[in-house]
Amino acid sequence: MMVRLPFDDEHAPLYSVGQVADMLHVEQAFLRRLDEHDVVRPARSGGGQRRYTRHEIGDLQNAIQLVGEGMTLVAIRRIFELQHQVRELQEELARERATRREG
Repeated sequence: MMVRLPFDDEHAPLYSVGQVADMLHVEQAFLRRLDEHDVVRPARSGGGQRRYTRHEIGDLQNAIQLVGEGMTLVAIRRIFELQHQVRELQEELARERATRREG
């Protein structure tokens, strides 16, 4: 049996602000602003440092693209909220359809 490592999990908080800023070619202050505006909220380490997941890095890439298109951080947060609601509704619909097929 192969052991599952933290970096195998896209939701494992592994990356520091500095690492993510380097990866995405942005300033660390920009990442902190995204956190402060609830656009992308990374987990915190025991020492209080931000730790990003691979999933959040994907969200950051989307946010950076939207900023480049002229969106405000408030607008981006709302877009992300709506996208999350759509995903939840799609999952609910899929469960409902599966239940109907079974019944």
